[in-house]
Amino acid sequence: MTLPRAPSISRGLRFGLVLSAASLISGSAMAANAPSQADVKQAQAQRALHQSQAVAARARAAALAAMQTSLSQQRVDAATRLRAAEDATAAAADRMADLAAQKKKVTADLVARATAFAPMLPLIERLALYPSETLLAVPAQPQNTLRGLLVLQGLSREIGRQAAALKAERDKLDALTADMQAAAPALAQATAVQAAQEAALDAQIASAAASRQSAESAADAADQAAAQDATRAQSLQDAIRRIAAARAAAAAKAARLARQAARAGRAAAAARAQAQATALAAPAGNGLGSPSGQIMSPVAGKLIRGWGDQTLAGPATGLSYATPPGARVVSPCTGNVLFGQPFRSYGLLVIVDCGKGYDFVMAGLDRLDVSVGQRVQAGEPVGVMGGWNPSQPAARPKLYLELRQDGNPVNPTPWLRAQG
Repeated sequence: MTLPRAPSISRGLRFGLVLSAASLISGSAMAANAPSQADVKQAQAQRALHQSQAVAARARAAALAAMQTSLSQQRVDAATRLRAAEDATAAAADRMADLAAQKKKVTADLVARATAFAPMLPLIERLALYPSETLLAVPAQPQNTLRGLLVLQGLSREIGRQAAALKAERDKLDALTADMQAAAPALAQATAVQAAQEAALDAQIASAAASRQSAESAADAADQAAAQDATRAQSLQDAIRRIAAARAAAAAKAARLARQAARAGRAAAAARAQAQATALAAPAGNGLGSPSGQIMSPVAGKLIRGWGDQTLAGPATGLSYATPPGARVVSPCTGNVLFGQPFRSYGLLVIVDCGKGYDFVMAGLDRLDVSVGQRVQAGEPVGVMGGWNPSQPAARPKLYLELRQDGNPVNPTPWLRAQG
């Protein structure tokens, strides 16, 4: 028995069946590899979390910047109030220093007069006790005896004049001593008021230091490295040049890394590097503008050496102030702290970059209240001068101020506001 043969399938139909089968197999594979709805929701949730974190980070950064600006202004205001107290202390200190100098001179004059007077004391004593015997002790002609008597009379008058002058000097010394004793309470009171305001300012500075996060800034890190390099400089001009060169090199490196990351398609890395390059290349401040006496002097006290005054090293290239004890030093401009540590013969030194090539250099401080890379406002405290014994005017703390434009010293006087 012959079985019936199955109907034949055309070539086109077979090809359609193959395609259908392939389609089904492919669809099954894609379905197996496609993300599930849960995976999609999880990715969306992570993206939303990252976006919210970025928004929160930007908000925190903005809040921190606003807080730092507010704290800076508070420190400026506190330093302005403190300056009034320091001016009173400076006036009292000036009075004490003048009295001490006068007392020193009068004491020296008194000693000189007493030294010159000492050899005459035995003769004065003998004349007072035995006038006749003294005249007749040496045999002589009557005319010589008379001449000797006239000489002794003149000597007696000179002795009287010297004794009166000696007494006047002694009285003057006693008066100066009394004046110093009377001026001491005024100095003590002014110093106490100053100390109370300094304590409040120090509390603000400590609070700001605790909240600062400058170490996270690439610009601050670059400034720290530049400052470390500057310590190896041989001169102040060389130090400023090294700082500028190191910062420019760091900015160029960050820009190069940004370009490399962009070419490699690493958008996040490129954005970070570009932000660093922008921060490093940004100007520290707006410069000083035209010299019109708009800048407050950095410290209370008396100007004792002006620009161009003769010194052992030649004409002065800065200003020197005799300050009251513990006077607060403020930044003359808004800018960034480039350097803050001991340097060569300058002692404790701070450099503030005001922008547009202007740098203020201040030396002779006893303590610094800022760190390298920190941004400061004009009038914001940067450090403190040392103490002082009013009886030793020569030991009075002195602040040296220098203004440099593109690394070269220029006369800061036209920019500084007259004190008082």
